[in-house]
Order: sequence, then structure tokens, then C-alpha cells
Amino acid sequence: MITRRLILAGAAALAFTTSASADDWKAKYPELTFAVVPAENASGVTERWAPFMSYLSKELGVKVTLRIANDYAAVIEGQRAGNIHIASYGSASFARARLTGVKTDAFANDINADGSTGYYSVFFVKASSAYKKVDDLKGKNLGLVDPNSTSGNNVPRFELDKMGIHDADSYFSKVVFTGSHENAMLALAQGTVDVAANQWTSDDDSTLAQMLTKGMLKNADGSAMKKDDFRIIHKSAPIINGPYAYNSDLPEDAKAAIAKAFFDAPSKDKAAFDRLSDGQKKGFHPATTKDWDGTIELIKFVDALRKKKAS
Repeated sequence: MITRRLILAGAAALAFTTSASADDWKAKYPELTFAVVPAENASGVTERWAPFMSYLSKELGVKVTLRIANDYAAVIEGQRAGNIHIASYGSASFARARLTGVKTDAFANDINADGSTGYYSVFFVKASSAYKKVDDLKGKNLGLVDPNSTSGNNVPRFELDKMGIHDADSYFSKVVFTGSHENAMLALAQGTVDVAANQWTSDDDSTLAQMLTKGMLKNADGSAMKKDDFRIIHKSAPIINGPYAYNSDLPEDAKAAIAKAFFDAPSKDKAAFDRLSDGQKKGFHPATTKDWDGTIELIKFVDALRKKKAS
């Protein structure tokens, strides 16, 4: 005879089993590594991300450790080896990871303050210079970011190709990879390069805006530079914001928990979330790996340019 007591006991057992099953992944993954590529100096990255790591650790019930990678290639290879469980990618580096067989799945990207989920690659020059367009910069020095940077290398080369500049290395006197978005703007401010490629969402949401807020860019006399000291001479078509991606091999329960923690962050720990972007983002947008199929085509195009030059 089925009694109320038996039903309750069965329900309790089922709840316990379900809860235990949901926690199984934590025994296998007592610590998760989250990798980011610095757009600023290492101490700035730590200050920006540390509160969010604490939030994720609390929400997931396992320790989440921040790893500051040297470049996008280190993130790609870290995920390939399974040493990095969650990563913040640029669109091009994520496409590169997928093209080279890394088992990584996108689950979110940033929502901008205006509700959009994209940004631009731009060419910056100093406002005091005579340069008004890219045609004025033949024989000058170009500052790029990283070979796997979307806005700092791949899209700029694509944009230059559309202008008829099929070989940037011969068009410019020198093409320099500066290593980070901040370094590219520092090189421009200091006169090491005449034009710098960088990411830009709006006047208040860009690497330049963050650097000006922190007083990192100085004139020769030591005074702080301002937004009006720089000029954008070219802006690309919109680029989808880069994804946050987890290892494909993680248990489904772990993936679901990670995604939920991200989507809940703006309401559960607004201070930690706002610290990531100085309050310039609204939240995380649900994303899928297919959202970057177009970027994969861009990477194939840039690879073809490279092979054509080498042949």
C-alpha cells in the first residue's frame, strides 16, 4: 500500500539523489581556472577581475582562480590542454581556437550600456597630427595589438584590404605588435607609432576612455591627455563582442551553473560586475558558438592574405 509517508520518503530520496548528482562535478573540479588576456597592466587586471572571481567562487561552490595570460595564444593552448576551464576571448581568438580544434563553447558575451552587443575596430591618431585618413599614413608607423586580436589586428587588416592596402607591412614603414590594447595607445601617445588600431564601443566605453580615466596618458610636459587629444580616422563595421567560453568537456551541470552565475551577476553582485567595465556594461547576453561563424570566415580571409604574401 502506498502511503503518504512512503511518497514523502521517496521524494526526499529523489531530491537528495538529484542534489548529489548536481554536486558530482564539484568533486571532479574542486577548482576552476578562469583566463583573461590583459588589456591593461597586470595589477589593473587583478583589481578589475578579483571581485568577480570571489563572486563566482561563492555562487559555484568551488574555487575560481584568475589566470592572466600573456596573450591570446596562451588562452587558446590552455583550453586545448584542459588547464583553463573558462576564458574571456576576443572574437578572433575564439574563432582561431575553434578553427584549430579547441573544444570550447561560447555561452555569453557582454551587453553594452546602450543594449547592443558589438563594438568597432578603429584607427586612432593624435589630434595634433596632420593625418585625416589612412591614405595620409603611407610610410608611417602602425601600432597593432596582438596577432590574434580582433580589433587590434584581424579587422584592421581586413579594413585595410578593402581600401586597397593588401600588404600593410609594405604600405607602412613599420608595423609593430605592442602586446596589449593599452600598449598600443601608449605607443601612439608617446610617438612610437603614428596610428594605432584599437577597440571602441563609444566615447565613454573604450580602452582609450579607461586609460584617460586612470590618467595613464601624458603629454610631453607631464600633463594629462584628454579625449580631444586623439582622433578616429577610420571605424570598421560592427564586431560582435567577444565571448566567454567554457571547456566543451565540462559536465553539463557545471556548464549550467557557470552560465547562471554570469547571468545573475548584475543583480547578485552589482559592485563586482560593474568593476569589470567601470560600469559601462549592462549584463551578459546568452550566446552560442555559432554566433562567431562569421568571425571564422574573417580569420580564414586574414590567413589567406598571409599565405598570399608568403608565396
